[in-house]
Amino acid sequence: MALFLLDHGAGNVQSLANSIRKLGYDFSWISSPEDFHKASILVFPGQGAFHTAIECLTERGLLEPLYDYIHSGKPYFGICIGMQVLFASSAESPSTLGLGLIPCQMERFDDTTKPVPHMGWNTAEPIDPDTLSSEGVSSSDHYYFVHSYRAKYDPEGNPEAALWAHSTTQYGQEVFMSTVQKGNVFGAQFHPEKSSVAGLNVIDAWIKQSLAGRTPAEPSPRNPRPPEPQHGFTRRIIACMDVRANDEGDLIVTKGDQYDVREKSLTPTLLPTTTAVKTAGAVRNLGKPVALAARYFESGADELCLLNITSFRHSPLQDQPMLAVVRAAAERVFVPLTIGGGIKDTVDPDGTKRSAVEVAGAYFRVGADKVSIGSEAVYAVEKLRAADGRLDGSSAIETISKVYGSQAVVVSIDPKRVYVDPTTYDGPYKDELVHGRPGGPENERGRAWWYQCTVSGGRETRPVSVVQLAQGAQILGAGEILLNSIDRDGTGLGFDHDLIGIVKRAVTIPVVASSGAGTKEHFVSVFMETGVEAALAAGIFHREEVGIQEVKLASRQAGINVRS
Repeated sequence: MALFLLDHGAGNVQSLANSIRKLGYDFSWISSPEDFHKASILVFPGQGAFHTAIECLTERGLLEPLYDYIHSGKPYFGICIGMQVLFASSAESPSTLGLGLIPCQMERFDDTTKPVPHMGWNTAEPIDPDTLSSEGVSSSDHYYFVHSYRAKYDPEGNPEAALWAHSTTQYGQEVFMSTVQKGNVFGAQFHPEKSSVAGLNVIDAWIKQSLAGRTPAEPSPRNPRPPEPQHGFTRRIIACMDVRANDEGDLIVTKGDQYDVREKSLTPTLLPTTTAVKTAGAVRNLGKPVALAARYFESGADELCLLNITSFRHSPLQDQPMLAVVRAAAERVFVPLTIGGGIKDTVDPDGTKRSAVEVAGAYFRVGADKVSIGSEAVYAVEKLRAADGRLDGSSAIETISKVYGSQAVVVSIDPKRVYVDPTTYDGPYKDELVHGRPGGPENERGRAWWYQCTVSGGRETRPVSVVQLAQGAQILGAGEILLNSIDRDGTGLGFDHDLIGIVKRAVTIPVVASSGAGTKEHFVSVFMETGVEAALAAGIFHREEVGIQEVKLASRQAGINVRS
């Protein structure tokens, strides 16, 4: 039996390859139309826009062979975009036709009452709980989803499509098909390769059953599944690693206090003139990135973030040590991995131009799931505002999201407070002013401030507010906001709830709270008081002052749904 993987050319397929290797299976890649005849088991993973997947398959001459393979009766497993192409079409690009096996159009989630994309961990409820047909999917586990379009589970309105339903998931008040199955065909909307042990079990169960031989089963009755009062969606706990070269040139994980990553202790240096000067301390070293990533995966982190804060000073695609770090981390970590730093149009030292899509693609191919864009997002939003909101398709956010989907693009925002006189201020940001509360911190009482965005690691301010940047990023195509706070970074005083609240109210995409966590209670309060989808920390995890499981236990005790 020959297991083959199909790479359509857009998205992170390396993570699935890593998962299958970890499970002990050999496989080959589909590299030409002729390879479909060699395959007896086929997996089509990936993420990205519906039209991009169809266009890539068509341009490479793989669409018709894929259709023929599926109709041959041999086992097929489609993951995320590999499942979506089984449908007739998608509202993401209505003029692009899918394979048409499932007579249903993928529709966008309603974002009036919840963030879209559906990004995070959720449950999947099998239609038939019989273990022989479960494909390893269990209602007691959580799986990682990241998508904006879904196939509604509607056995009354579309009974033919509902016959394909294998399990369903609820997000908000919408119930959709999270896995589909009929005969030799199986598909998952979630990413099993990014769903930790639960996801590996799904992959293993499907391959084992495919190797043993499949016996088609008659579909069980499809009954309506009205939404429950509460869905299974969880809040995410994210571990972040700021990666940079130390003074010896080695890549290490560091952590700054208000973005200063050097040790506070200063060493007096005596010059020949006998004039005493003080030199900055060494770059703070909190460990090796791959080892820390593995530790956080084992500790139950829901997601990991690697930010190259040296910003690829020469060329992102020539930064082989960082590429190697991502590749090695992806081989040991089976949860989502976000990479940031230098994701932009650039030029190599030899004059070769590199597009942001090319840079992002290099990181997706070695195992990254999302890319984080910082300073370039500020410049793009400034350009958007100068053009009165007209998109020109040239920004890194636009180009990457067009190919890989909005869920692959995170915009990292570094705002700082600008204090003003609340009795006299009548400037352009008066509608965004935050007023210190009488019972709040003493240094905030009677004061007001707005949040100004910065670039270059917080070293330069720009004439853009945090609300303007967040809303502009969403318009450009970002799928998530990573919201930092220069004022709270490294302080251990807790997240800035005022900052998080105004951004949450301004956008309909997921927001990750960052900067300031010092205790497990800070995570509980930010989830309870702001409704943010995820919370991130670095230093307290690196120094083991607070454990990820401590945060999850405290959250669970407070009634917050988190992954075990």
